Order: sequence, then structure tokens, then C-alpha cells
Amino acid sequence: MAEPLTVSDERVSPKLIWTVITAALGGLLFGFDSSIVNGTVEAIRDQFSLHPTVLGFVVSCALLGAGVGAWTAGICADRIGRVKTMLVAAVILFISSIGAGLAFGVIDLIIWRFLGGVGIGFASVIAPGYIAEVSPAKHRGRLGTAQQMAVVLGIFIALLTSALLARVAGGAAEELWFGLPAWRWMLMSAAVPSLIYGILAAGLPESPRYLASRGRSDDARVVLHEVVGMRDEAAMDARIDAMLDTVKLERRQSFRDLLGGRYGLLPVVWIGILLSVFQQLVGINVIFYYSTTLWQAVGFQEGDSFTISVITAVTNIVATIIAIMLIDKVGRRRLLLTGAAIMTVTLATMAVAFSQAYIVDGEPVLPGSWGPIALVAANLFVIGFGISWGPAVWVLLGEMFPNRIRAYAIGVAGAAQWLANFAVSATFPSLADTGLQLAYGLYGLFALLSFVFVFFLVPETNGRQLEAMADFTEKTPRSGVSQNFPADGSQKQNR
Repeated sequence: MAEPLTVSDERVSPKLIWTVITAALGGLLFGFDSSIVNGTVEAIRDQFSLHPTVLGFVVSCALLGAGVGAWTAGICADRIGRVKTMLVAAVILFISSIGAGLAFGVIDLIIWRFLGGVGIGFASVIAPGYIAEVSPAKHRGRLGTAQQMAVVLGIFIALLTSALLARVAGGAAEELWFGLPAWRWMLMSAAVPSLIYGILAAGLPESPRYLASRGRSDDARVVLHEVVGMRDEAAMDARIDAMLDTVKLERRQSFRDLLGGRYGLLPVVWIGILLSVFQQLVGINVIFYYSTTLWQAVGFQEGDSFTISVITAVTNIVATIIAIMLIDKVGRRRLLLTGAAIMTVTLATMAVAFSQAYIVDGEPVLPGSWGPIALVAANLFVIGFGISWGPAVWVLLGEMFPNRIRAYAIGVAGAAQWLANFAVSATFPSLADTGLQLAYGLYGLFALLSFVFVFFLVPETNGRQLEAMADFTEKTPRSGVSQNFPADGSQKQNR
């Protein structure tokens, strides 16, 4: 067994920064492709005369595809490599965005959006895992947040693109270029970042951990030297030996490797799944998928609604920058607890605000100061999410699983995240018809539950080498009990 690794020989080199930025563009595609639909919702509803339930499925069917993509991305990455998996994602997203923009009817629109979702699922899973594998342990949290920064930039660019196209055309349903309405150009615009991502990803080095697992130790050593910035030969040899030690413990990965423990799956896998699910059940993507429709529903004009959506996206970027500065200093766990508390309060405020709405000419309107209160609460909610659950969950998913199950475990957690996202997004139009206060009250309840979950069950992973994650330990604040999640699935408690 190799000696414990130190991080003294690891540094953030310019090439590492470029590698991380390029890999994180998968997150930009994730944010762009999942949010570009925001500006098209009303136009698609009118174009195809859709019932709210069907409209919810059209918007969220991409998330079902993303669940499939997230489930299979880990398998693909383990079989053909991380970089080739990124290229597969780029190709799928390019083709599906063109197809969705040129869809003849609601059925083929759903098919193209589902296929695009598969690409989104690939991109969402492969980026954090790859970044974690090429990053030094002491900088992994900050570098890992590049994924979330790319996601929020993708959301911002998507909403800005929608707003600009709608303004040029005079509305999302109005004709823009070549006889096509603006909403179709919104969907096709996703082809541009997909193409850029594919070109840049083709130049990335393969993950050193994947190379070592395939017996290419010399190539892995080159990546550690040129990308990770390691200079000491002994340190590189120790790192390669540690990787090979974990590879020797691995079997050919399968879903059976995730089984064990009291509740069917390994405890650490359940923690990853629940982190993913809670990240979505707080309703964050309702803001980014439906915000234009949401603000129109309470009295704002279409142009103002697009502007508010862009402002919200900028707020999300600022919050993510704050998270980048804090995540390696404060730790993942404290950020999650702080964010859950902020989200609980702001979602409760939004529920109260929307309960004050009354109907004017068949449309809900927020009286007096309740409109600004709801708007401020929504942006504070985005800040609470952006500084915590947005980046921290992706960082944790990239680093918390033992090497022998990492590919499958990330895939399962990612699939759970997308299925939860689908459930929230598909049900929102129907919940909104019942009353927005019900929807946001429900999301607030899940935010409260997420606080309890993290407080009692989520350990800290800050600063630990990936090779040491099989038995990481963290004392819970209430019990003073160490929680270990070893590779065999047993849960040890040491006082």
C-alpha cells in the first residue's frame, strides 16, 4: 500500500486552470440548454395549444433524458474515457438543439428535447468527476466550483439570449429570421456553445486516474506533471501507486457494487442521492425554467419579465463567485447548512407574498408592496442557493465516493437529481394553477428538511485526497460520533 499522500508538491498551474475551465464548459451547456426554454414557454403553449400538464411535460421532458444521460455517463466514462464522453455530449447537444428548433409538432419537439436532455445529463456528470480527478486536494473545492460557475453563466447567457431575440423580434412568438419565430431561434442557439465545447474538449488531456486504471502509468505521470503541476518524481510515483492501489481493489464496476448496508445501497450512495434530490426539491429550477412566465402571471409585462429573469441570473453568478471564495475556507457542510436556512426563510416569504394575490381580468396581481417583496425574496433565495447547494453539491458528488464505485455512484446520484428536477418542473404549471403559495410553501418545507438532513448525516470532505474517500470520517455536531462510510458498506461509529 502506498504511503499517505501529501499535497505540498501540487499547485494550480496555468494549464490546470485552462483544463478545468474547458471541462467546466460542460456545465455551461447544462445551464444553457436547460434554461433556454424559459423564454419559449408561452410561445410554445400558444403555438401548439397545450394544456398546462402537457406544457409542463414539454418543458421538463429534457430532464428525463438528463436522468438517462447521467445514469449512463459514468459507465461511458469508465469504458471510453472522460474526454471522449465529453465529445459524445457535445455532439448530442448540437444535433438535438437544431432538431428542437425545427420541430414540426409537439411530439417531435418532445423527442428532440429528450435527446438533448441525454446530452445535458452526460455534461452534468462528467465535468465534476473529471475536475475532481485532475485537481490537487487542497484546491479541489475551489476548482470544482468552476462547474457551478459555468452552469450559472450558461443560465445567464441563455436568459440574455432569449431576451435579446425576443426584443429584436418584438416577442418570442413573433417572426425573426427566415420566416421562423424567435422561440425557434432560442432553441437552436444552443448549437453554438455545443460546437465550441466539442472543439475545446477535443484538446483536453485524459484523466490521470483513468489512464492509471488502463495501465498507462507513464501517460498518467505526464498529466500529473504538465497539468496538476507536480515536479517531484517521488511524489508522482506515490500518487500513481495510490491510484494503482485503488485500481487493484476494483472489479469491473456494476450496479451491484453500490449495494450493501441497512437500506439496500451503501450509506455514502444514499447521502449522494439525497443531496442531489434535495438540491432540486427546493424548486430552484422553477425560477430558471419558468421565471418569465412566473412574473407575467403576477402582473409584469413580457419585456419586464425577461429583464427580471436576466437580473436573477446575474444574482446567481454573484452568489457563485462568493461560494468559490468560501468553499475551501468554510467547508462544504457549513455552506449547505447556511444555504438551507436562507432558502427556508425566503421561500416561506414568497409563499406568503403569493397568497396575497387577487384576480384582475382573469390574471393574478400582487397588491401594494407584495410584488417587490416577492421579487426581493426570489433573488435572496437564488443567493442562498448559489452560495451553497448549487456549487457544494456538485463538488461533493465529484469527491465523496470511493474510487471503486465513483463512476456508477456519480451516475446514480446524477440520475436522481434529474428525476427530482423533472418532478418539480413537470408539476409546477399545475401547482401554479392551484396557487403559487402552495408551490413555494412546499419548496420551503423541503428546504427545511434539507437543513435537518445535512445537520445529522452529511460529513465534511474538504481537503481529503480522493484515494482516502473510502473511509472518510467526520464528527457530527450533535452527537460527537464519527461517521465512517467504508467501501464494504458497513457503518462504523467510534466515540
